Amino acid sequence: MAGMVRLQDILDEMRARRSDVDVDLIKKAYVYSAKVHQGQLRRSGEPYLVHPLSVALIIAELNLDEASVVSALLHDTLEDTLATPEEVEALFGEKVRMLVEGVTKLSSLSFNTGQEKQAENFRKMLVAMSQDLRVIMVKLADRLSNARTLEFVDPEERKLFSQETLDIFAPLANRLGIQWIRSELEDCAFRWLHPQQHEEIEQRLAQVRTERKQYIEKVVDFLESTAEKNEIEVRVSGRIKHPYSIYRKMLQKHIDFEQIYDIIAFRIITGNVGDCYRVLGLMHSLWKPVAGRFKDYIAMPKINHYQSLHTTVLGGEGERVEIQIRTEEMHRIAEQGVAAHWAYKEGVSDRSPDKDRSQFAWLRELLEQHKEMKDPAEFLDTVRVDLFSDEVFVFTPRGDVKAMPRGATALDFAYAVHTEVGHRCSGAKINGKIAPLRHRLKNGDTVEILTSKKQKPSKDWLSFVKTSRARNKIRSVIRAEQRRRSREIGREVLEKECKRHGINLSRSWRSGLVHQSAEALGYGSAEEMLVALGYGKISTTRVIEQLLPESKRKEQQEALERLKPSRIGQLFKRPARKTGSGILVQGLEDVMIRFGKCCNPIPGDPLVGVITRGRGVTVHTRSCRRVLEADSDRLIDVKWNVAQDVVRTVSVRVLCEDRPGMLANLSNILSESDINISQVSARVEDVGRAICHFKLAIGSLDQLQAVIGKMERIKGVLSVERIQS
Repeated sequence: MAGMVRLQDILDEMRARRSDVDVDLIKKAYVYSAKVHQGQLRRSGEPYLVHPLSVALIIAELNLDEASVVSALLHDTLEDTLATPEEVEALFGEKVRMLVEGVTKLSSLSFNTGQEKQAENFRKMLVAMSQDLRVIMVKLADRLSNARTLEFVDPEERKLFSQETLDIFAPLANRLGIQWIRSELEDCAFRWLHPQQHEEIEQRLAQVRTERKQYIEKVVDFLESTAEKNEIEVRVSGRIKHPYSIYRKMLQKHIDFEQIYDIIAFRIITGNVGDCYRVLGLMHSLWKPVAGRFKDYIAMPKINHYQSLHTTVLGGEGERVEIQIRTEEMHRIAEQGVAAHWAYKEGVSDRSPDKDRSQFAWLRELLEQHKEMKDPAEFLDTVRVDLFSDEVFVFTPRGDVKAMPRGATALDFAYAVHTEVGHRCSGAKINGKIAPLRHRLKNGDTVEILTSKKQKPSKDWLSFVKTSRARNKIRSVIRAEQRRRSREIGREVLEKECKRHGINLSRSWRSGLVHQSAEALGYGSAEEMLVALGYGKISTTRVIEQLLPESKRKEQQEALERLKPSRIGQLFKRPARKTGSGILVQGLEDVMIRFGKCCNPIPGDPLVGVITRGRGVTVHTRSCRRVLEADSDRLIDVKWNVAQDVVRTVSVRVLCEDRPGMLANLSNILSESDINISQVSARVEDVGRAICHFKLAIGSLDQLQAVIGKMERIKGVLSVERIQS
């Protein structure tokens, strides 16, 4: 249970950071919150007021203004009590009312929902952030306070909360530069998502703290005394890395805990930037630096304004020592991020100056870029890249620095320069040497783009570009080409059918009859109708019915009436057809169904169909990249037929310790869950590590998630994931 927070703790924290604190306003908010929450209890059995007090203390620790602290104390009043926005505004002002309303709206957003709802919730969050960043700061503090008391929450709800925290809120805290909140959120989520792995790492770290306490003190004393001898004033501290960061490193590098050499990190705080580089030179003269482990984030700050020098050296005892060197101001920004240079500080008006606004221009640019994006899957794909990616820094031939997402390629760089440069990109020179378009950029690379007038975007490019800008520009060109080709096919098909019925298509086009027919069939223009014909979304029969003169249409109707009623029903009134694949395609009959090998859907996955002329409908998961590449006119609603039992093959990869009986333990779990194994393979990946691949016959997404949860709880299992090619 989190420690009890008192109002005095909040006031003390505010006074320690600010010279002029409106104590009366904060006390007034405390009294009001206590009154409206009276009688309410948390799941832990504590009075509900404990929660808003905890949130307010976190906000005070972030050095935010009184309005933010007051909003933290009141953040649940509109949602959970009889308080009204009008009453909040009358008592605390318009600014506080707007902040409390903003946090209330964010509290109703869930990121574990269906794709369309999830995309809309992301949009709402970005809008709230762009209007006033204090809203998202209070929301992060609220999330952290709740994360600290998850032991009182229902296990299933706790797991969903933790996954959402890891996927959304921890990366968001990182993007805003608040590292201590990010670390604590990650560790809280890690504890409940992977309890066994968390406990093992915590035990190992506790052992390290005990064993290395004297070592840390020794290194700190040595660094401080060495700096003092060289007349450099510093403050040195040593720390043990966080459990989740160690777990992530073990997974990424497929190594054991014992193989992580930089569990202990030292931080040196100096008086100015010049001293940072002097200390760095001193460290490298005393201890041998490890090649490739030096990063200068002072010269090239991260996009969240983080600045520091990072180096790893071989210490006096032959151990790797990670050292961060920064000034006091840099340290404040590294810990508090956006709050460290907040626009609502003492002496600053509510209208923040352009200089402060420009520091967070990335947020407004992100919002503008995605404002017109209609497809939810595409929006989610791009926002995660833009909001939650790490960075590398590269140079143009002129020496300008560009920040790119980690994993970005030479082609991403080309599109970052200009859209046309990207479209015409034929290759690149990386550090003076010719490199392919898919070459992944590294910190410090100098990139020169080579172009050709004959070059044009290829669908293959989508398989390796990283940035949303490049992906969106390539998709736009490919979709335009797909539409152009489909329009041509649609016109050819319609012309043939018109000739067969004695209709002059050119004359019908000039007279406006084709456009009228398109409108009658629900299309905005004749062009759109031709595209639909080309994709196979509409039959030529329906178009011809509209184009035929009234007399000929009457003749056909009379001929049809002479047929049997059952035949007429077959021609015009066939209902949606249930296919043997377990898929129901709305509005189409006799449909050929194929499942996309790229995403391999299973019952429970949200679906979308992609129409392919001559090959029926290919069924994909909504998040599949092939769906993102397809023109929206080719997409059609499909759904699982819940009345039909369907079993699909799914690939699952397990990363685990290499020890006897592990494969048998995994197989037993599958057998107990009544899941058939169609194929299994295992290989040793590294010393003490193995990877097992299973192909399983799965009947539903719930069944898959349940068995993955059971496998993760086996001692020695590091991760279990569903593989999609």
